[in-house]
This record gives sequence, structure tokens and C-alpha cells, in this order.
Amino acid sequence: MESLEALRLELKSELLSLLSKSSFTDRELLDQIDGALLPLEELKLRDKLWLRNRLFNSLRKLDILSEPLEDPSVTEIMINGYREIFIERNGEYERWDQCFESPEQLEELIQQIVSRIDRSVNTLHPIADARLPDGSRVHIVLPPISLRGAIVNIRKFPEPITMEKLIRFRSITEEAADFLKQLVISAYSIFISGGTSSGKTTFLNALSQFIPERERVITIEDSAELQLKHIPNLVSLETRNKNSEGEGEVTIAELIRSSLRMSPNRIIVGEVRGAECLDMLNAMNTGHDGSLSTGHGNSGRDMLRRMETMVLQGAELPLPAIRNMIASAIQILVHLGRGGDQKRRVLEISEILGVENGEIKTKKLFEYDGKTLRRIAELTDQKRLRERLPAL
Repeated sequence: MESLEALRLELKSELLSLLSKSSFTDRELLDQIDGALLPLEELKLRDKLWLRNRLFNSLRKLDILSEPLEDPSVTEIMINGYREIFIERNGEYERWDQCFESPEQLEELIQQIVSRIDRSVNTLHPIADARLPDGSRVHIVLPPISLRGAIVNIRKFPEPITMEKLIRFRSITEEAADFLKQLVISAYSIFISGGTSSGKTTFLNALSQFIPERERVITIEDSAELQLKHIPNLVSLETRNKNSEGEGEVTIAELIRSSLRMSPNRIIVGEVRGAECLDMLNAMNTGHDGSLSTGHGNSGRDMLRRMETMVLQGAELPLPAIRNMIASAIQILVHLGRGGDQKRRVLEISEILGVENGEIKTKKLFEYDGKTLRRIAELTDQKRLRERLPAL
């Protein structure tokens, strides 16, 4: 196999020379590869097919990552420097049996990914978020921030996960899903919380499918992942990092403020992490009922405390005013997490009732009891349900 690998590198160098002189379609490139392999009569057919696939993937796709990216059972790919690649399959991590040839090969792949969406990552700006054409989310960290070489995390989103699939996966019960569907249609503002890799974006995308198609929706994300294909009047906005001169940055907060001038019915903010939380709450409190967003939190109650802290990063406001703002903007809080079996699921659905004795008052409506998501209380504020559902 070592001689075969050496032959691959030699043929790749020749093909790169051809590509530098003229452009080829995928079909034409495959013809060029076949032409280069044809004289090699001593090679077995199996080896020729291996060379053909590897050469095409390295020149037009994402090289050795093409196989796990096309494998539907793989949900995440983790590159820890050019020598180590791990994958997540069925909720468990395993080491991939291939690696990159050199740090330069991995760097070339990284630049290929970010250049597709007009972003850059380098030693001056060593952290970047990007996405692949199929919607998979990519996070990149370069040296010197990373001590073990370039780090790349790819979270796959090959197709939108619907609420029906989440029910089949036992991430949520049919009763809870139908309840949330009614809330979305009735324009309750919903916030989704959860820890890292708890499935917040996936759940947000599934929940967004319930938005009536007649509405105008604006999505705001660091890296565009939401797929609301049923909404004709849709505007998708994406942040932008600073360029090499330190200019041109466009933040979540700026996009939220800009969206208010676009006459949206609803605003969907992919994730709030800091001062932009204030802008999101202001948007929800200025006539944009039914807006959705997500954030990192260890529980529903912890998420509310974190939102207070995030607002304080954007403005020095009294804590009672911040709590009133949160309670007024958000009606429903959905918390996600992983159970002992490592499966992502909804752990609780709570209603925000307002502020009482200086604290935000909540009521749990559904709670995961270790076996299923069980309803434990009825919705208190049903005004929107009564007003909007009969009209649909």
C-alpha cells in the first residue's frame, strides 16, 4: 500500500499541474484520472478504483473526509491535528482508520472549506465557523491557539430533522410535540436551552417547521444552518468576522437591529452568547411574537440566570428591569440534554409566568422522569391559543 500511496501522490501532482492551467468539470476531471490510470496495466482493478476515488476526492471533495461525510451513520467528525481523526457514530466516539499525510494537507482542506463561504482563518484570526454545502457545521481552531495542530470539528446536518423523526428517536413524545406545534402556530415566543452538543440547533430547526408559511421570517446565525424550506418570504442573515485589517465585522447584535427594519413577523436567532441577548429581548418585546432562539444552559433555571448576565454585558440595567424584560419577551422555555444513555432529548418544557417577589416565576409543564417526557401541568396563559388557533 505504501507504493500505491506514493503513486497516488505522483499522479495527484500531475493532475494539479493540469488543473493550474485550465479548469475541468467533474466529468472531465474523472476522464483525466482514467487517462492517467489506463497505462498502469500492472495494477489490479481494485487498486485502480481506489486510486480513482482518492484522487477525485482529494481534488474536488474533502479528501479522506469524503467517506465519513457520506456515511449517514456518522454524525460528527473530530480532527485533532493531522494524525488523529475521530468520528461519532450512534452516540459513541471511535477513531477513524485514516489520517492526513501532513499538516499542509490539512491546512489546504481548511482553506478550501472557509473560502467557499468567503471567510478566512489564519494565525492572526485562528478561530472560525463555517459550513459545508450540505449544511454541516464546521468549527476550526488553528495554532498557536491549538497546541496539537489544526483542530476541525464537523457536525453533520445532511437533511433537516423533523419533529416526526425526533418522536421516532424518542427525543420527545407525540403529546409534547403537538403541544409545541400549537404554541408555535399561536406565536408564543420560545427559547431553547441546553448544554454543548445537546441538539439545540436541530430542535430549533424542527420547531421552525411549524411556523405558518404565510409569515415573513428572518433568521440570524453565526453560520447559516437553519433550513426553513416551507417559508416563501424568508430572509437568512449570517455574521461576518473581521478581515485581516481588523475591519468588516458584522455581529449578531447588528443583524438583529437591522432585521427590525425588514418588517418581519418573526425573528429566529440561532444562538445568543453575550450582549446580543439584549437586542434579541428588545426585538421580542416590540411586536415580534413567536420569535425563537437558543442558548447554552445547564437547566431552564440556569438559562434564565445566564440571560441576565448576557444582558448585563450589553447595558448596565437594574436586575429587576432585566428580569421583567425576560419574563415579558419569552413565554416558553424548552430545555434539552442527554440522559444516561447519551441520547439527546427534551428534558423539560416550562412556562414563564412573570416576575414574583423579584424573581422570574416559572412552571414546569412537561418533565422527563427517566423514562418518558411526562405532562405535569397545564398551560396557564392560553390567550394566544384561544385567539389564533381557531382562525387557522
